[in-house]
Amino acid sequence: MHAHQIISTHPDVRGDTNEALIRCVEECYSCAQTCTTCADACIAEDMVAELRQCIRLNLDCADVCAATGSTSSRRTGGNVELLVPMIQACAIACRRCGDECERHASMHEHCRICAEACRRCEQACNDALASLSVAA
Repeated sequence: MHAHQIISTHPDVRGDTNEALIRCVEECYSCAQTCTTCADACIAEDMVAELRQCIRLNLDCADVCAATGSTSSRRTGGNVELLVPMIQACAIACRRCGDECERHASMHEHCRICAEACRRCEQACNDALASLSVAA
């Protein structure tokens, strides 16, 4: 992805990048796309009624991931006070969505793929939080 390249050129960053935060941005956007696609695939399944909670958590996770990716990409000034709870919420959304998708993974490949994306994003969020704690 190109997040590192563009963020490193920011005048306030001047090449001094937080690699864990950049990985979080990349995983957030990837997870948002994957969750959106998984929700759509769930809607197309014959057993859509049984997948309602999965769809809901996919859509919630996609929205939270997209907002977190956007907020985490902004490097003008600093807003760690807002950034930390957003990344925490993203990790929670990813954990919950990943857990739900894992319940359906043996029947639906899209849920298996989504659960993996959620786990990667959750880990990236936790790593970013740790890097922000060290930096603070």
